[in-house]
Amino acid sequence: MTRSVEVRVTGRVQGVSFRVYAAHEARRLGLVGWVRNAPDGSVAAHLEGPEDAVEEMVTWCRQGPPAARVTDVQVTDAQPSGAASFEVRH
Repeated sequence: MTRSVEVRVTGRVQGVSFRVYAAHEARRLGLVGWVRNAPDGSVAAHLEGPEDAVEEMVTWCRQGPPAARVTDVQVTDAQPSGAASFEVRH
């Protein structure tokens, strides 16, 4: 079963290569979508793929890369975007 979610990660998540690590992990899991820094200092992502892979990615977001200090992860269901790959947005 395919699932699509929007994720907002807060804490010390910008300036720690969160987007690069997240894109690598998402691609490893076979997900499509995007990740970007948000103006409020959080990181936002759109994740689409098999439900178990999306859940694994959300779990990864709760930890993030080594230098990150995640304080919260908000997940909301989203409409599929029809993306064909996973990209880092600027």
